[in-house]
Amino acid sequence: MDYGPLIARKQERFDELEKLVADGNLYDDPKRARELLREHTRCKELLSLWQQLSRTCLELEESSKLASGTDTDLAEMAQADLPELQNRVATLEKEIQMALLPPDPNEDRDAIVEIRAGTGGDEAALFASDLARLYTRYAEETGLKIEQLEISPSELGGVREIIFKVSGQAVFRKLRYESGVHRVQRVPATETQGRIHTSTATVAVLPEAEEVDMELKADDLRIEVCRAGGPGGQGVNTTDSAVQVMHIPTGTIVRCQDGRSQQKNKEKALQILRSRLLERKQREEAEKYAAQRKSQVGTGGREEKIRTYNFPQNRVTDHRIGLTLYNLDRFMEGDISEMITTLQTADLADRLEEASLTVTA
Repeated sequence: MDYGPLIARKQERFDELEKLVADGNLYDDPKRARELLREHTRCKELLSLWQQLSRTCLELEESSKLASGTDTDLAEMAQADLPELQNRVATLEKEIQMALLPPDPNEDRDAIVEIRAGTGGDEAALFASDLARLYTRYAEETGLKIEQLEISPSELGGVREIIFKVSGQAVFRKLRYESGVHRVQRVPATETQGRIHTSTATVAVLPEAEEVDMELKADDLRIEVCRAGGPGGQGVNTTDSAVQVMHIPTGTIVRCQDGRSQQKNKEKALQILRSRLLERKQREEAEKYAAQRKSQVGTGGREEKIRTYNFPQNRVTDHRIGLTLYNLDRFMEGDISEMITTLQTADLADRLEEASLTVTA
């Protein structure tokens, strides 16, 4: 595919963006500033890829000539370089194709992750806790930051619900494919007969919404303060610091009691509420075009069973892409990069097909 005309237009746009981001009044409109800076970064990365591709294509052309030349030693050395250069060209072309696709406005955002125990009672709550630990370990290994927003523990050490924020570079792009129903097959610690039980937990990954994305009007909110509940003991919060916020137009309710500060709990509740309302709005818009989309990866269906964790076989299977890995022990310790990369690749292939682009083999 001839990328020249597309790159030329991107170069023109980049030159415009250079002037816009250098404007001293850029931050008078924070939302516009953020959008321009993100577009500037994307254009800069694309043009850098194009320069790398141009240089690599020249190297490949020169090596091809030398490989067919009369100097035996040079021909042999050039011939040895050809496979690596060809692979590099193919990789850069795919990266350029991805960079040319219309950007998802959410992919560079931080994420709000909500994990809830599903079917399976205490075992489901323990599995929900295991998933929270999995994502925490992944964040630690990849330089991301975790901030707990809310937790509802179960009696046996699991969690009925846990909500946390993950911040860092392109977090939503990495974690968006985790939304859905996760199924576990294992022998619970409380099982005396050694029988394998099947339980589930649901994961929702929401792009973090900011105030400029989702304005919350005071008249649309019902905010109530009450005493925090939970297990007994010294950890019981005996002050009226728990906050429940209801968005009246949609009936969406968020409750935060994890912190001992009423103001902090209110801020966290509003943060979660904005992200839920943004996701709801985007999901409704996406459903308008659902019949036209061919994507098989799936990135947001909370009712969709996406993955099975089989402990007796040390196996994890993602049902959307048919990928099975036999490293569940490491997977549960946060080693999920291979799964994430494969899901991203499958999603890219779907997006390229929808955009009528040809993926270079």
